[in-house]
Amino acid sequence: MHVHKGRLVSGGRLQLPADVRRELGLADGDQVVMQVVDGELHVRPRRDVLKRIQTMLRPYAPESGSVADELIADRRAEAARD
Repeated sequence: MHVHKGRLVSGGRLQLPADVRRELGLADGDQVVMQVVDGELHVRPRRDVLKRIQTMLRPYAPESGSVADELIADRRAEAARD
């Protein structure tokens, strides 16, 4: 486990060392997800969180087509019935 030192700067911003940003693949302006777990701050790139969610949901997605297209078609059919 690597231990890195960071710093809180004005406005409560957390300054991450360059080696941490490189390790996480972060660049200026990238979004991160922060979570406090048992008194520890976990910081992850948002893109990694989204990939993990997509992987978890992939088994529930239809083999062909788009979930969004299927939802829109369902909504249109429902509106037509009303």
